[in-house]
Amino acid sequence: MAETDKTAKVINKSGTLKMDDKTAAAKPKRDINGRNMGRRGGRRDRNRGADNTPKEFDTVTINIDRVSRTVKGGRRMRFKALVAIGNHKNKIGIGIAKGGDVTSAIQKATTKAKKSMIEFHMDGETICHEVETRKTGADVLMKPAAPGTGIIAGGVVRSIIGLTGIKNMISKSLGSTNKVNIAYAVIEGLRQQLPRDQWVGNSEKATSKAAKKAPAKKSAKEDN
Repeated sequence: MAETDKTAKVINKSGTLKMDDKTAAAKPKRDINGRNMGRRGGRRDRNRGADNTPKEFDTVTINIDRVSRTVKGGRRMRFKALVAIGNHKNKIGIGIAKGGDVTSAIQKATTKAKKSMIEFHMDGETICHEVETRKTGADVLMKPAAPGTGIIAGGVVRSIIGLTGIKNMISKSLGSTNKVNIAYAVIEGLRQQLPRDQWVGNSEKATSKAAKKAPAKKSAKEDN
């Protein structure tokens, strides 16, 4: 073998013949059938075609339930998924869907959540005002909090608020513990948020100030 392959060298005491590293790297690799395999790409080549752009929306699977439906042949088992989607700013949405397996249920729920997204008002990093919303048996109370308080909430409320830009808020879930109803109550509470200039007292003050300024301008024109 040493006569036919001049590049072979003895590398161990047992007398095994093997090519050196440079020759082995230059020699083309072949598969079992004798065809050239070509150069395999490493991890960098594997991730080269991946899309590394940051996602605009982030999704969280809040709950997955197994539901059954009685049909003629017996029980039909399916999965129900509750998914929330948000952009960590002022857009949020939730979706509920059923599927034959967990993956399809989550995909359907995510599609519904994207279609049902809402845009709400914020006061800095907290909500604009206190609100209490009720959906079926679930009752959710949300209050604005000072900077540094954090999100004081549990379970479903924390999962949904974590997808928004709200950093300080106090929340209490009252009544039913049904996760679907609590999720809809949180979304309704965020939808009812109004900025400070649209509050009842502030809007009346703004209109009165505008009415006082108007005659003053007229009197200045008459003097001229």
